[in-house]
Amino acid sequence: MIYELRTYTTKPGQAMVHVNNSGSLGREIRGDDYGKLVGHWVTEIGPLNQSMHMWEYNDLNERAEKRAALAKLDRWQNEYRPANGGVIIRQDIRLMNAVIGPKAPESGGNVYEFRNYRLKTGAIGKWCALFTAAMEHREKYSKIVGLWQTEAGQPNEVCHIWAYKDLATRMEARAGAAADPGWQAFLKEGGPLIEEMWSTLMLPAAHSPLG
Repeated sequence: MIYELRTYTTKPGQAMVHVNNSGSLGREIRGDDYGKLVGHWVTEIGPLNQSMHMWEYNDLNERAEKRAALAKLDRWQNEYRPANGGVIIRQDIRLMNAVIGPKAPESGGNVYEFRNYRLKTGAIGKWCALFTAAMEHREKYSKIVGLWQTEAGQPNEVCHIWAYKDLATRMEARAGAAADPGWQAFLKEGGPLIEEMWSTLMLPAAHSPLG
């Protein structure tokens, strides 16, 4: 499988316009016939005015074929795209391979955290191996939704998503993990492989399969 994470930066206060158009008109026109929707979120803390949506394809060839077919749909060109054209100011795309997941949380109504790390050149395989081996320690405190490594868009990057009931639960889980000897051992070995780290807190759209 190949996963595509599309991040749209909108004019201030307009992210929900894109989200709502995607959940109504967009889903009506495309459904999952032109790529399977994995999740759709709007950013809450971190980079603001962003709509982030993830799609699943069998491979890059299927992605190209399905996106080409979607672009030919009359309603896509003449209804959906004009509805969003005035609010989007930037689009960023990551093409990614899954290392873990995606796995839906046990219940809905979550706050999601998207964490993306840029690793030292050539270190991504080692970091992923260390990270997955340490999951038994980290998941004592909260469950991972998924881990991906990028193929295009941002080289040497890993992206992982976590779901929490609320921000207080997130703080408790991260504090618990930080004090866990098994997770501390991972941080000691995996931490030096990281060049930069970012975190974005997101809320799921009403139509998001990951709610």
